Amino acid sequence: MAVAQLYTRAELVAMRDRWRRDGKRVVFTNGCYDLLHPGHVRLLETARGQGDVLILALNSDNSIRHRKGGPRPVLSEVERAEIAIAIQAVDAVTIFDEDTPEELIQAVVPDVLIKGADWSHYIAGREVVEASGGQVAALPLVPGFSTTSIVELILKLP
Repeated sequence: MAVAQLYTRAELVAMRDRWRRDGKRVVFTNGCYDLLHPGHVRLLETARGQGDVLILALNSDNSIRHRKGGPRPVLSEVERAEIAIAIQAVDAVTIFDEDTPEELIQAVVPDVLIKGADWSHYIAGREVVEASGGQVAALPLVPGFSTTSIVELILKLP
């Protein structure tokens, strides 16, 4: 794979078609990735190990504000995308504005859909991926790491 980059939805769909023609197994995961921590990195590395290409779909700033409220996101979508692109396990980054990535997953139809176990009760796009013969997995979380707990800790600092 070449160096990771940020794709629009249309560009990502076109790349997915190319990866499919090249016989690449495409893995998809998503989230806010507001403050990158070891739990994120380990999930991305494990997800990347499930295929040839890893797509990381980031919630837009508007999507995060709508879902989480308050002062989130801490880092803008542009800053979060820049960090994500620098992670060796990530091949492609895109930003979605909806509350869930379901429409994006319908457009991309990855071979593997990965989420953290905290979302095992509802993995958006599960039906699309399984109907196309793909796999869906909820990976265990790394204990002690969450963006919310990091933000709470920072707010308690003197």
